[in-house]
Amino acid sequence: MKKFSWRRAALVAAVVPMMALSACSSSGGRPEENANAGGGGQAASTPRIKVALITHAAPGDTFWDIVRKGAEEAAAKDNVELLYTSDPEGGRQAQLIQQAVDQKVDGIAVTLAKPDALKDALKKATDAGIPVVSLNAGESVFAQLGAFTHFGSNEKLAGEAVGDKLNSLGLKHPVCVIQEQGHVGLEARCAGVKSKVPATEILYVQGTDMTQVSSTVTAKLQATADADVIIGLGAPYTLTILKAVTTAGSKAKVASFDMNAELAQKIADGAVEFTVDQQPWLQGYGSVDALWQAKRGGFKLGGGQPVLTGPTIVDKAGAANALTFAQQGIR
Repeated sequence: MKKFSWRRAALVAAVVPMMALSACSSSGGRPEENANAGGGGQAASTPRIKVALITHAAPGDTFWDIVRKGAEEAAAKDNVELLYTSDPEGGRQAQLIQQAVDQKVDGIAVTLAKPDALKDALKKATDAGIPVVSLNAGESVFAQLGAFTHFGSNEKLAGEAVGDKLNSLGLKHPVCVIQEQGHVGLEARCAGVKSKVPATEILYVQGTDMTQVSSTVTAKLQATADADVIIGLGAPYTLTILKAVTTAGSKAKVASFDMNAELAQKIADGAVEFTVDQQPWLQGYGSVDALWQAKRGGFKLGGGQPVLTGPTIVDKAGAANALTFAQQGIR
């Protein structure tokens, strides 16, 4: 418990100086924006630097729009040229890291969903003297891969928080739906739930095909009459799961990880019990800002430990407040 509190203190130290502006670059789930298009204040007077943000985002997953928005605001504030690229396949993500090294960027922020696929490329980055931070996935391996800190939720802890919440609601037979088999963060989430609710079942679906997600979940619920709650591990998947529950004629409740405006509305309406928010805006912002701070003064946030951005439970009582920010694209 003491260690968790210390990490929260580290997060506060990271977030307090953050001033809001906007910006960005490159490809992803939404149109490219000019890196200087944000407004509201003066960028840092430090020399302009180039930072690559490389994620495992799948096309159409709105979660990553929130990460990018945080990164854009930090880039605008810090006078950073932000290069955003993504690929859900580990080998291709490694190629994007190599491209950033070849471009001689001043820093790399990267997600570590499939760390084994990225370790060689990241070694080339650190051998070239490029500082690295990780975000979103990889809190247990970031230091081994050369990152000096990590911004994200402890996924096992997040899963345990879900398990505790399910127990408080009297739900005993969850189905935890993983949309990408082998993703270390998603596996850790369901493992955390199972550690608190031993009857938890794991269901794997193909997250790149929402029709397959729907049909697989429908079939599982029809075959598992005693399932009393089904858990999606991302807002778009949970919204698809919610429809599948109706199609299956199931009485199972629905819970989630992560959030967007539509999911926040479903929680406010009572259609979804709750979600666990890892606050991805902070992950994007903190990662870019930490690399600027490393360049600015050799600063290293986190003291060698992850900087936690979650977990935060959002249920019906807190959904209206969360919805306000979700509609702004930052929750």
